[in-house]
Amino acid sequence: MTLNLLKLCVGVEKVEELVDWQSGWRKQGGMDGKGRVWHTTRMVPKRKDELVQGGSLYWVVKGHILVRQLITEVEPFTDDGGIRRCHLVLHKDLILTEPRKKRPFQGWRYLKGEEAPRDIGPVGKSDGVGQMPPQLRAELAELGLL
Repeated sequence: MTLNLLKLCVGVEKVEELVDWQSGWRKQGGMDGKGRVWHTTRMVPKRKDELVQGGSLYWVVKGHILVRQLITEVEPFTDDGGIRRCHLVLHKDLILTEPRKKRPFQGWRYLKGEEAPRDIGPVGKSDGVGQMPPQLRAELAELGLL
């Protein structure tokens, strides 16, 4: 069974903003000069070994799960202030998912594989459904039409 993480994508209005932000980092050599991009969290997942065995970070954008990225590494570290933190190193490809409403929460949450929304396809390369505006996809999904 695949184990994933669920995280709010704070400050992002649409998936394309997340794509642009990460692409900008990658063009500059990544966050570490090696081409890698990550998300930093305060809490280190206790089940990190399970996450790197095919797990993804599912991003919640404007109240809906809309996109995911494969977690390639989980790297705990201690910052300059002595606080334990964690880098969730992410694969470069973002995959659109079926929109699913999600209420706000703090931090991240585990998401079991069988509870995760279905994939639609890679961002920018999917069929007509993936090209629809996220709000329209979400409304159609709520009506049971997607």
